Amino acid sequence: MDYIDKVLEKLKEWGRRLIEALLGPETQPEAEPIPIPVDERYRR
Repeated sequence: MDYIDKVLEKLKEWGRRLIEALLGPETQPEAEPIPIPVDERYRR
């Protein structure tokens, strides 16, 4: 069983690499900027 699991894992890896080569790498979602609180009282 261990041998079959290793073969399946290799096939998944090769499939993922093939898809990346054909379609490009997976797009990563753009990180949302963290809002920075600003104290408006001192800006006058």
